[in-house]
Amino acid sequence: MPAPARLCSGAGLMDTAAAKVAQRALAIARRASCNPAEAGARLAAHVLHDLPPPSGATVAGFWPMAHEIDIRPLLDALAARGHALCLPETPRLGLPLIFRAWRPGDALEAGRFGTMHPSGEIVRPDFLLVPLLAFDAAGNRLGYGGGYYDRTLATLSHAFRLGCAFAVQFFEHVPTEPTDLHLHAVATEEGITKF
Repeated sequence: MPAPARLCSGAGLMDTAAAKVAQRALAIARRASCNPAEAGARLAAHVLHDLPPPSGATVAGFWPMAHEIDIRPLLDALAARGHALCLPETPRLGLPLIFRAWRPGDALEAGRFGTMHPSGEIVRPDFLLVPLLAFDAAGNRLGYGGGYYDRTLATLSHAFRLGCAFAVQFFEHVPTEPTDLHLHAVATEEGITKF
């Protein structure tokens, strides 16, 4: 009896992995028609009005890549409000992200997988702006598949997790595994959804 249960469990994980691969491809196709700069400016206005980080919070952003929504207007506005900012550095596979202090205008270095990161001191953020490929109404997030944000979020349980995406990246259901962590909210060009 135990053997079939293990096989079912393994089959379930394989089905989830395949569903994630398919959803990633669809999400990338959906966002291809979006305007990252225009949508990013609208996202920034919604966050600043409806869900601004608490005063004094260190905010982790990300440098947009591969047609991700452009959150740089939000980062500029948060810096102007006095928030300490940081951006992630992607280490070797299997490790959590490293967050380095950054201010608008600071130089960036090329990192793994086409990412860009600063060379500032390592800091621990309180409020995270999280990139994603897909999200659902339960706060589930689908990333690129490396597990970097899930490992990172597990070490920052105190931090608020705000996903940043285009509205077209919403799906009725995002396939999940036990290691996938929920978001507290998602910001898009259409507004904020809290979970």
